Amino acid sequence: MKVHICAVGRLRAGPERALIDDYLTRFDKTGRALGLGPVSVHEVEDKKGGGMAAEAVLLERAIPKGAVLVVMDERGKVIPSPQFADKLGAWRDEGRGDLAFVIGGADGVDPALRAKADFKLSFGAMVWPHMLARVMLSEQLYRAASILAGSPYHRV
Repeated sequence: MKVHICAVGRLRAGPERALIDDYLTRFDKTGRALGLGPVSVHEVEDKKGGGMAAEAVLLERAIPKGAVLVVMDERGKVIPSPQFADKLGAWRDEGRGDLAFVIGGADGVDPALRAKADFKLSFGAMVWPHMLARVMLSEQLYRAASILAGSPYHRV
């Protein structure tokens, strides 16, 4: 199952980029044997200032047709890492070819796009900068693959 991170904004070189690259490389290596990955990052940018609605149009173009759609949203469900791993494994086992995670811009994800989500995921009640949300999502993808592989990376 291919994994896509569809996000508003361009990530520049720096500590966030280094962390994301590291975790996604680890995920690709661990996930390959599990039928997970590779990960593709799709960055969109609304240069005309159209807000959430314009960002949603750009994000929808980046989401593969038929993908499981997971929207990162503060109102989403907070789940522990093992349950997140189980969800990834279940979608893979259902034969889903693509899994797309959507990270919105400064104002979040447009309500119309959020309504189309198969699952809404939250990293807690606090709002996180979208670059940190990417880092946290990348780490959780690697952690999920590690859990599914039986690796000791995740400790309870």
